[in-house]
Amino acid sequence: MTVDDELLQVERIISRLIARYPAVSPTEIEHDVRIVYSRLAGGRIRDFVPLLVEKAARRDIADWTSESAS
Repeated sequence: MTVDDELLQVERIISRLIARYPAVSPTEIEHDVRIVYSRLAGGRIRDFVPLLVEKAARRDIADWTSESAS
C-alpha cells in the first residue's frame, strides 16, 4: 500500500465514521482519526494501518457517546 492509498483510506474512514455517528461533531471525528493515524505513522508494517485506525477511532467515539448518554 502506498502512502497515497493509505491517506485515501483514512479519508474514507473519516467519511464512514461521520455517517455512522451523526450526533458527534465531524470535526471531532476527523481530529481523532488523524491523531490515531499519527500514532501509527512510525510503524514499519503499513498493511493494517487503516484497519487499526478505524478500530481505535470507533472505540474512542463509542466511549464519547456512552459518556454523553450517562
